[in-house]
Amino acid sequence: MKFTIQTADAQIRLDRLLAEKLGQSRSFMQKQIKDKRVTVNGKNTNAHYPPRGGDVVEITKTEPDVVKISPNKDVAFKIAAENKDYIVIEKPSGLIVHPARGVHEPTLADGLVAKYPELSGVGEDELRPGIVHRLDRNVSGLMVVARAQKMFDNLKNQFQKRKITKEYTALVHGIIDNEQGIINTPIGRSQTKSGKMSAHPPTPKTTEDERPQYQTDREAKTEYHVIDRIKNYTLLRVIIYTGRSHQIRVHLNSIGHPVVGDTLYTNKRVKHVDLGRLFLHANKLGFDDMSGKRQEYESSLPNELNIFLKNI
Repeated sequence: MKFTIQTADAQIRLDRLLAEKLGQSRSFMQKQIKDKRVTVNGKNTNAHYPPRGGDVVEITKTEPDVVKISPNKDVAFKIAAENKDYIVIEKPSGLIVHPARGVHEPTLADGLVAKYPELSGVGEDELRPGIVHRLDRNVSGLMVVARAQKMFDNLKNQFQKRKITKEYTALVHGIIDNEQGIINTPIGRSQTKSGKMSAHPPTPKTTEDERPQYQTDREAKTEYHVIDRIKNYTLLRVIIYTGRSHQIRVHLNSIGHPVVGDTLYTNKRVKHVDLGRLFLHANKLGFDDMSGKRQEYESSLPNELNIFLKNI
């Protein structure tokens, strides 16, 4: 799209002008400018630039990508169990769970809908068909997916009441001396880096009108047990009682023991190991089925993690 700036529009910063003209958000326009999809008189500029009358503005992308499910039979995942109500799968590392803005690759949801078309009508969000919980992209392990709306509602209720049991195996940097521990620190969005979470010690309220320092903090509880200590690493069994974004990674890093392979939550004292993934695997999952019977599932460590352990 190309247009000429009129005198009446001159001196309005570029991102604001484009947002108003095209009916999009300023953040979307700022990204297009940053990604060099916008030129003024044939040259790239910045969002703050105030166009002048007669300037020729050209933008190559005027609307955000449409986010949708694209059924894809080539998406690989292992089925641990299935019946008319639910599917238990083992998600491989490297696979994103569902589509979102900025995701330009096949997702687990695309693969699920290709194999189980009925999932398209299950859940509360068409981009998360039957999906009640998630695993980070570079985490592997067990997930349960509802095949019917009643099971979805049942699982959602169990998550809300913390009746779902979730256990992980994690390898962390450093030696943890105590045999077990509980991290009970609220988690909220990082105040310094977009897309990152942070553990914040609770700030007590002194009066009813005073608010905590971080308004988006949410309660988070992680329990860990030492399985083994290998050189300068500790192998852990980790149980989470809440399901906050990046919870295990944030909590373990907050006590000075980041997960091996994690480049987002780490510290300068550890030597980064490039596993191509996180050493974090969801190995146990438990929930009640529609009849109220408890179902428990287990998953072994992937080969690449076992090989890494043996070669330490």
